[in-house]
Amino acid sequence: MVVKRLNIQLESKTLVDITFEITSSLALVGQSGSGKSLTLKALLGMLPSSMNSEVKIDADFELEAGKNVAFVPQNPFTALSPLTKIKHQFFVAPEEIKSLFKRVDLEETLLERFPPELSGGQLQRVVIAMALSLHPKLLLLDEPTTALDPTTRVMILKLLKKLQKELGFYMLFVTHDMYAASSLCEDICVIKEGNVMEFGPMDRVLQSPQNSYTKVLIDATFANRTFRI
Repeated sequence: MVVKRLNIQLESKTLVDITFEITSSLALVGQSGSGKSLTLKALLGMLPSSMNSEVKIDADFELEAGKNVAFVPQNPFTALSPLTKIKHQFFVAPEEIKSLFKRVDLEETLLERFPPELSGGQLQRVVIAMALSLHPKLLLLDEPTTALDPTTRVMILKLLKKLQKELGFYMLFVTHDMYAASSLCEDICVIKEGNVMEFGPMDRVLQSPQNSYTKVLIDATFANRTFRI
C-alpha cells in the first residue's frame, strides 16, 4: 500500500506532509515532535476537528479502524479494563480467543485473570491478540515495547515479526528506537518536523544513511553496526 500524501494542518500551519510505501513492514522513525503520533491518528481517523487533514492512499482495501485496520498502543495497561476478566475483553467467540492466545504464546488460564494480575509482557500479548481478532490488513504499532524490560522487548519484537510473516498483514511500526525498528521492519521512513528525511530498505539506510539527521539517530542508538536481533 502507498500513502500518496498524508497532510495535516493546524491554523494554516503544516504539521505533517509525507509520502511513504508499505510493501510489508515499515518503521516510521523520528524523535519526539517529528509527527509520528499525528500520522498514526490520521490513519486511524482520530485527529481532532481543529486539524485539517488529507490522507490519500493507494491500497486494495479501505482504511477503517476496527475492521481493516488494527492498533496496538504503547501502554497495554491503559488499553484494558482493570476490573474485567481478560476473556470478557474480546468480542469474538471463546474458541477463537483460545486460538489467538495460542498464536501469541499465552496460556488459556490467563483468560480467567484480571489485567493487574498479568505482567507487562503478557498484557502486551493480550493486546496483540485483540488486534489480531479483527483480522486486520494493516496493523499499526505505537512503540509497543517501550514500557517493557529488555528481555521481554526482544520477545515481543520476535513475536510481531513471526505474526506478520504468518498472517501477511501490512505493518507500520512507529518508534524513536532505531534498534527496535531494525529488529522488526524491512523498510524505514525517517521523519523530522513532519517531513521525510530518508526512506528505503532498512539495511541500506542503516549501513549508508544519506541524511545527517538519520546518521545522528543511528549513532545515538548503536555503539557498533550490528543491527538485527
